[in-house]
Amino acid sequence: MILSVRFLLAPTLETAGAEAALPALLALAEDISPVVQALPPDGALVDVRGAERYFGRDAAQLAALLRVRALAHCGVDCVIGAGPVPMLARMAAREAVPGRTLVVSEEESAAFLAAKPVAVLDGVGPVTARTLCAYGLDSVGRLAGAPLAVVQRILGARAGREVWERARGIDRTAVVPNALSRSMAAERTFGIDELERAEHRRALLSLAGELGARMRGERQVCGSLTLTVRYADRSTTTRTRTLREPTAHSAALAGTAYALHAALGLQRARVRGLTLRAEGLTAAERAAWQLTFDPADDRARRIEEVADRARAKFGPHAVLPGSLAA
Repeated sequence: MILSVRFLLAPTLETAGAEAALPALLALAEDISPVVQALPPDGALVDVRGAERYFGRDAAQLAALLRVRALAHCGVDCVIGAGPVPMLARMAAREAVPGRTLVVSEEESAAFLAAKPVAVLDGVGPVTARTLCAYGLDSVGRLAGAPLAVVQRILGARAGREVWERARGIDRTAVVPNALSRSMAAERTFGIDELERAEHRRALLSLAGELGARMRGERQVCGSLTLTVRYADRSTTTRTRTLREPTAHSAALAGTAYALHAALGLQRARVRGLTLRAEGLTAAERAAWQLTFDPADDRARRIEEVADRARAKFGPHAVLPGSLAA
């Protein structure tokens, strides 16, 4: 069985702080099973099939053990779903409540999925869901009962097979231990409700620099940025933009963050905090980028490398942009 765990971190904890707390919680899960995949900022997948045989306990008992250890060692409760494949475990976790584990066995998976809308399946976005609903395949049960050839004619050969299999509870993805994080975030909370756009931009520059340094340190690049603005009344606005090419270059990240902020058209809005999330992370050596003959760009990247070495030796504030050092 696979456990999908969502740790209920304190709602007042900043996003970056939540991700900093995750490693300690993952270590508790690794004491039960070595096959643990982090799902930042507050989740994990745990493959307990080997642990069930080793400890002589079922998935529900192992989930209860993990919950007690998280409470005892970190003071954190968790929501846990269990299923034969990662997709079913994640879906069970979404319906579970704190203090109890929702287990969906292989025999129960068809009944568990049947009445759900097709939009709950992995890989089915709003456009695909509308397309399937237009053909009367509005529930997972109806989609699973349709002939594979019909679904492939609607969605295409590859996408049709994947969605049809998931409707039948088949998920070919694996729990990958020590997998690279698919996203990372940084957050700034203002001491007072901030109205000045200049202060917003200073915070965005700082966030972009922090994310860029962290990605370069882990030899990763991101494919998109997501900006979340939190207002004084606790409401939020979120916007995402795909980068022209995967990058960890702080100047490129800052430019995209500025564009996301400008597109919101904030007029004297009372902003409580800003969160910038780098998404679609991949290993830097696997990413491709457009070569440039611009000497300024080449110079900026060389300066960035030198600044990274200085920060590694003297601390994160050893080198700062002039607007942040003032």
